[in-house]
Amino acid sequence: MAPGTFKKPILALNRIIGHKSAKNHMLKPKIGNIEALDDDSHEKRIRKAVEKVAKEDDRESQRRSFQQRRREEEDKALAADPPEIAARYGTKPDDVFVETPPFSRVAAGGLISGNKVRFTARLHHVRNISSKLAFVLLRDQTQTIQGVLEVRDGVVSENFVRWAEHLVTEGLLHVEGTLQEPPEAIKGCSIGILEVLIDTMHLVVPVQEHLPVDVFAIDQVQMDEETHEMEAMATNRVRNANRIAFLRTPTAQSIFRINSGVCSLFRSFLETNGFIEIHTPKLQPAATESGAEVFKVNYFDRTAFLAQSPQLAKQLSISADFGRVFEIGPVFRAEDSNTHRHLTEYTGMDLEMAISNDYHEVMSMIDDLMKSIFKGIYERYRTEINIVKTRFPHDDLVWIEQTPILPFQEAVELLNSSGWTDDHGKPASPFEDLSTRAEIRLGQLIKDKYHTDYYIIDKFPASARPFYAHLDPTDDRFTNSFDIFLRGQEITTGGQRIHDPEILQERMKKAGIEPRGMQEYLQGFEYGVLPHAGCGIGLERLLFLLLDLGDIRHASLFPRDPKSLPEQKHISSSLPHPEADTMRYALRYSIGAHDLELPTVEKLIANYGDATNTSWLDDRYHVWRHVETGAAVGYAEDNGYALVMGNPLCDQKQYSIVIRDFLKHMRKERDLRPLWLLVSSDIEEILAAKLGWRSLSCVAEERVPVDGAKKVARKEKKAEEAGVTIHELPLNAPIPDNLRKRCDKRIEDWKAGRKGTKQVHLTEVRPWVDSEHRRYLWAETKEGEIAAMCVMHKLSPANGYQIKFALDFPGSPNGTIEALISGAIQSLAKAGIKNVTFGAGALPEMVTGENMDGIRAKILSKTYRTIAQQLKLVNKSEFREKFGTQNDLVYICYPFMGLGVSGARTLIKFFEDEI
Repeated sequence: MAPGTFKKPILALNRIIGHKSAKNHMLKPKIGNIEALDDDSHEKRIRKAVEKVAKEDDRESQRRSFQQRRREEEDKALAADPPEIAARYGTKPDDVFVETPPFSRVAAGGLISGNKVRFTARLHHVRNISSKLAFVLLRDQTQTIQGVLEVRDGVVSENFVRWAEHLVTEGLLHVEGTLQEPPEAIKGCSIGILEVLIDTMHLVVPVQEHLPVDVFAIDQVQMDEETHEMEAMATNRVRNANRIAFLRTPTAQSIFRINSGVCSLFRSFLETNGFIEIHTPKLQPAATESGAEVFKVNYFDRTAFLAQSPQLAKQLSISADFGRVFEIGPVFRAEDSNTHRHLTEYTGMDLEMAISNDYHEVMSMIDDLMKSIFKGIYERYRTEINIVKTRFPHDDLVWIEQTPILPFQEAVELLNSSGWTDDHGKPASPFEDLSTRAEIRLGQLIKDKYHTDYYIIDKFPASARPFYAHLDPTDDRFTNSFDIFLRGQEITTGGQRIHDPEILQERMKKAGIEPRGMQEYLQGFEYGVLPHAGCGIGLERLLFLLLDLGDIRHASLFPRDPKSLPEQKHISSSLPHPEADTMRYALRYSIGAHDLELPTVEKLIANYGDATNTSWLDDRYHVWRHVETGAAVGYAEDNGYALVMGNPLCDQKQYSIVIRDFLKHMRKERDLRPLWLLVSSDIEEILAAKLGWRSLSCVAEERVPVDGAKKVARKEKKAEEAGVTIHELPLNAPIPDNLRKRCDKRIEDWKAGRKGTKQVHLTEVRPWVDSEHRRYLWAETKEGEIAAMCVMHKLSPANGYQIKFALDFPGSPNGTIEALISGAIQSLAKAGIKNVTFGAGALPEMVTGENMDGIRAKILSKTYRTIAQQLKLVNKSEFREKFGTQNDLVYICYPFMGLGVSGARTLIKFFEDEI
């Protein structure tokens, strides 16, 4: 590059920034009113945050103290007892693999009074009676039994009883004892006529602290004083928010055993009747029923939809001559219905079959299927049903041999004749679907008239059915379809499907569905398909009505409704190095702790850092430490300037006080003018808004969301065809000397090949610095030579990793570096890392920030454009775009009258180097 290349742009930069002289003659740096950062409200926020940390530490201290106290008490008790008694109790986590059957298996084999038993169970509840007697409630799945821990010479001591009383519930115990009959039946246990006289009891899987809710309490019921009905003591919200705890209860265990039984009975009945099980895709090219009820997903930059039902695939299976098919699988409905009977994801039990004469063949098949399920559940799961009834009181389902089948118009007439009207005082329409309230009232009327909880309504109106429902040949206002009801609510919709492709396309268009997006579906009908019919049954809805659970969420293992999966805007990730937490450091400093050691910069980077902070590990940087918080600020000293790089390493709440004290240090202790470079918008706001600094951005952090990284398939294929292989050093593994030497040699080759080439960079190529926080990948040719190297540096949990170095060595096959970077990103994805950054990259255009007037901004923008073009600053960014980078602006900030021509020269000299 010719001498004087930057003379004109630098002089222009000098004129607009503020200095008329090229000499840097200011005696003290003008850095604004630092006292503006002495903000009382900010100090209050800091104190509040520190108090929160103090409370967290106090809770953690109490937890650890509790655990330590429990261990000490146990050790003291065991030491005080004779060896023969001490051997009978205590914590023995190594015994978890001792061959001991769970209690449910022991109970299944039969329990007889007087027999010795040995089993594993959870500690459900402990009831202390005296220093010599305690009742220990033991639980395994649906079974609960009372254990009696009573002081007996040579067997159970008072220390033994006291130890058991203080155990944390939900731990797993090995228990040995003798079955005996209690003085009276035990009401709170599933096994009420026997109890265990405990001889030995060891804690094999301890729970360190109490669960947020007690499993014993969450399953209790109480009588409502007004209604005199039994109600759960825990609300639905508590049960859903503490799902694991609820699923451990005997009630939930029983519900989901019945859930499993329904699926088993469904499957066995259909297989007996010639059906085969299929598994249909859950990603669809178009909505199957209504665009307003579908979940859209990004499918390789195209739009796909989560299946609202397996309907289309079932019909194509009939077209493929499977004859009779069924499936049990997930169904997704994007209905914003926050009711007790709706879920956004549920389990569908679907079937489809070719018909010979009339769709009522299918209705009859489904009718027999449902009654077979009801019969099987009450025969096989009476114990579980009785357990559910203790928490969800209800009567057994009633059905009759000849199921009532009412045409829709007749059902509406029965409803209206009872005087029913909707919320607007209107009777039900024979041409519109029934509301939930209408369905429930109709169920009461049918129960009174036919003495059944189970019935069918046939010939639903066309307005209440999807596009594929076959119209009634005699009246096209209705369809050959039906609903089946349980306790007054619909559990399945079924009917005949349109099999004529022309009619089907016409119906699709009327429903607002574009046939061109459904070519695969339509093809099955164009190839010819027999008339067919089927249905879809919601497993959770069937179960919730069968057991009268009151809310469908109780019938779903992990329920999904419109309020599930809330957006987590502020995810508080735990710090990789809690010992380097600057908030806790500040807390300890504030109370006068004298043994404090400043957290290492390496650990602070892993806790709080971004890509720019990793450059501080180079020799040319000084790191200033803040004694009150342990925070760090890195800067390079050049030509009378402090070139401060990146955000301070500390908790965000401490930014202002750390910046304040750092700038005071610069003013009082060092004759350096601070230029703060490559900072986030948070720091730019403090410097510009509080101190009146000017700001601009010509650089962006080039980030890649790991899950959304673009593929470089062609480049990877070229590398693969050339025999390139990708290797990764296991995380935290020592670096083999041979690998280090081979890489160092290739780095020297790389440097030699770049002599005379201008580079803009922030850091030196030193791959082995802070290896504790780095991941190493390299590519080898088929001859075994290292062709490329990628080093990734660990940043804060929010920022993920930086691709610190990605070096393509001389002679590497085409596509090697792309394949290596792609492999590095995939490695992060497997590790659960969400973000990766290439570091700072130049922008093609400058973005003005705060305190820059219009004329100044225009001239400065033009000057930057000239420099960017001459240095070809955007070349790296263009390469990185292959991987789907997203620009996150970072700012250059400087005080008023604080840059000048010497500052501009210093900046360019700092960023420009020759390797």
